[in-house]
Amino acid sequence: MIKSASCAGACRGAVNRFRHTIMPLIDIKNLQQAAQDFGKARNWGKYHSPKNLAMALSVEVSELVEIFQWQTDAESRAIMSTDEREHVEQELADITIYLAQLVTALGVDLDAAIRAKMEMNARKYPLPE
Repeated sequence: MIKSASCAGACRGAVNRFRHTIMPLIDIKNLQQAAQDFGKARNWGKYHSPKNLAMALSVEVSELVEIFQWQTDAESRAIMSTDEREHVEQELADITIYLAQLVTALGVDLDAAIRAKMEMNARKYPLPE
C-alpha cells in the first residue's frame, strides 16, 4: 500500500535524514574532474555531448548485463568470488565514469538529485508502522 506524502513519523524521519545530512552521499567531484581532464588531454570533448554520453553509458550497462545474462540468481550473487570479478569491476568503473561525464555535461548536482529522489522514495515507500 502506497501512502500519501503526509506519511507517519518514520517516513518524515527518513526524509529529513536525507535532506539534512551535511556530508555528501557520494564524492563525485574528483571523479568528474579526473574524467574531464582525461578527455580534455585527448581532445575528446567534441564527442562528449549528453546524447553520446548517454549512449555510451547504456553500452557499458549492457556490457555489465551481458556478464550476468545466463546466470542463475545464485550464480549472480556469487559472481565476485569467480574469475569474472575483475570484469564486473571494470564495467562498473566504466559505468561510473560515463555517469560522471554525463552529470558534468548536463550540469546536474548529482548529490542534490540523489537526495531529492531518496526523499521522494521515502514518501512513496514509507517504513511499515
